[in-house]
Amino acid sequence: MRNVFLAFCLILVLAAIPLMAQEKTTVTVKASEINNGVVILNIQQAAAAGQEKASFVLHCNKGTVACKALEPGDYLMVRLPKNWGIYDCNNVDLYPTTANPDTAQKLGEYCLLEK
Repeated sequence: MRNVFLAFCLILVLAAIPLMAQEKTTVTVKASEINNGVVILNIQQAAAAGQEKASFVLHCNKGTVACKALEPGDYLMVRLPKNWGIYDCNNVDLYPTTANPDTAQKLGEYCLLEK
């Protein structure tokens, strides 16, 4: 019984490692639009040390539960680990800037496309 418990704990720890590796950054939604059932967000990431500002486009399918056209403003973007999320691309979740992604409800889930 003890070995089963230890194996279960090991599985839990290994499953949590990808969650801890998520990259979190603050981004600014510059504009959002809906085109043929696809929500498109134009976002900009603040410049990091030694790097220029980065611009991205986020897409999601309007009919999905976690797809929203957000108002312009600042948000916390969490890049999901590979093969996580509902889209066949790099998936990201957006949260309010003050939110803790471990406990807060996400505002939306999107497919990240670099410009």
